Amino acid sequence: MRSIYCGQVTKANLGETVTLCGWVNKRRDLGGLIFIDMRDREGMVQVVFDPDQKDAHQCATELRNEYCIIVKGVVRARPEDQVKKDRPTGEIEVYASELTIVNRSAPLPLDLNQSNNSEDLRLKYRYLDLRRPEMVQKLVTRAKITGMVRRYLDENGFLDIETPMLGKPTPEGARDYLVPSRVHHGKFYALPQSPQLYKQLLMMAGYDRYYQIVKCFRDEDLRADRQPEFTQIDIETSFMTPASIQKLVETMVKQVWKEIINVDLPDFPVMTWDEAMNRYGSDKPDLRIPVEIVEIADLVKDCGFSVFREPANTPKCRVAAIRVPGGSVFTRKQIDQYGEYVKIFGSKGLAWMKVNDPAAKLEGVQSPVAKFLDADTVGAILERTGAVSGDILFFGAGSFKVVCDSLGALRLRVAKDLNLYDKEWSPLWVVDFPMFEDTPEAGITAMHHPFTSPKNCDAAQLEKDPMSVYADAYDMVINGYEVGGGSVRIHRNDVQQAVFRVLGISEQEQQDKFGFLLDALKYGTPPHAGLAFGLDRLTMLLTGTDNIRDVIAFPKTTAAACLMTDAPAYGNEDALRELAIQTTDREE
Repeated sequence: MRSIYCGQVTKANLGETVTLCGWVNKRRDLGGLIFIDMRDREGMVQVVFDPDQKDAHQCATELRNEYCIIVKGVVRARPEDQVKKDRPTGEIEVYASELTIVNRSAPLPLDLNQSNNSEDLRLKYRYLDLRRPEMVQKLVTRAKITGMVRRYLDENGFLDIETPMLGKPTPEGARDYLVPSRVHHGKFYALPQSPQLYKQLLMMAGYDRYYQIVKCFRDEDLRADRQPEFTQIDIETSFMTPASIQKLVETMVKQVWKEIINVDLPDFPVMTWDEAMNRYGSDKPDLRIPVEIVEIADLVKDCGFSVFREPANTPKCRVAAIRVPGGSVFTRKQIDQYGEYVKIFGSKGLAWMKVNDPAAKLEGVQSPVAKFLDADTVGAILERTGAVSGDILFFGAGSFKVVCDSLGALRLRVAKDLNLYDKEWSPLWVVDFPMFEDTPEAGITAMHHPFTSPKNCDAAQLEKDPMSVYADAYDMVINGYEVGGGSVRIHRNDVQQAVFRVLGISEQEQQDKFGFLLDALKYGTPPHAGLAFGLDRLTMLLTGTDNIRDVIAFPKTTAAACLMTDAPAYGNEDALRELAIQTTDREE
């Protein structure tokens, strides 16, 4: 039908007869001439209907926004005073000779020319929301990223291999989505949280460079950058070192940034997990923000302020500060709001100190806690933090986790409030994560997943002191987002079983859940490692949105529901009986 897309018509087409297919974006009737902006996925072009073209003009009087139409006409230059320099097609227009109304449109339930529609409304009528040029651009960008990644990996010897969607439930950090079996009553498949075990088995089978752009599923609590189903760029290799893998994918990401938004990313610095937590309170630090957490426990261990003194003298606790440049502009109300904010992360409150004259030490600060500190202590704090006039210091005291979480989150919030970002892009690698974490609720759990290899540690050492062991793991972080993460995998049966024992998985449970993996590890398993990127998060960053739903064609809400199709829905009674699932009373 079409000979060219609306958004691709240029001065090079002057004098040509073209056929366009698309939608009416806007209509203007000047009493004689009728103008429309006609839109398709590539952009918009102005079409003019002249009374001299009687049939087309008569038909154009019926046009309204979002009518689906086909137009045939000649490309001509716009008058000089009507050129629109902000539009790629702004120098030309199409003089219509034929018009076909393919389908009329009812009045729209949302405004396609505005961005202030509620998200619920946008998700309810997603097929209309996706017509908006900004949404088209996001999905076009996503498709370009996908194509570039495929080409890069193909050129580097990787094989695109599919793995099953219906697998066996295995613990990978979140709840599985379960699929009941009609043939095997009482048994369930699990939708994959990732292809983790399958890609390891492919390495054991000798396919040393694997990739897959794959759907993954996790039944977990959602937020703006999470979805119950998401897309992973999944990569696994054999006989490659972590440094080699990191270099390979870092080059890939640099190429994506260059081709998509014409940005040359710098080489990625490498930072250990310990350093990231100590300096930024986060394992995915946003290095665009020139604010760091500074330890001051040794300066206040003998001070008169018990809130500082007690954690300063307690193992696995810390007392720390962040210096916010220009932060003295904060009012007491704003400071109190920050105090309430850090309570979300377990902090009991927020101590602060406005700096008027650091040379004057105690006399040069304004702070509710200054009365508990002497001049030398205040002076030492100001010197260590590098505070200057006009700054504010915020303090955290308590357990290592609470101080990291609260000051790390506060660092991000004040940077946003004061626009403290000193660069546009700041990538890095975070490496050497703890192998395990110990929580009161769940006990010892794997920080990544139970198939991650310990770093420089054998099975005996692992079981003797598991909490001192580091994992051979690495995450790629860009602007405070973890865009990809991976690790060296365990390729020895004894080490894998030792990890399972540390996690409290009995031998019987090991066989029941992972017998196939433990068996495979007996047959000449090569050393292997890999990582996975979140395609959705990469697209978020490259399109400038902070909402993952903006870069997915048909996303779910934070309640894991689809407002457009009303999924999930109740199952058919007959189908449920076939699955041997007992029905319960349904909500009205």
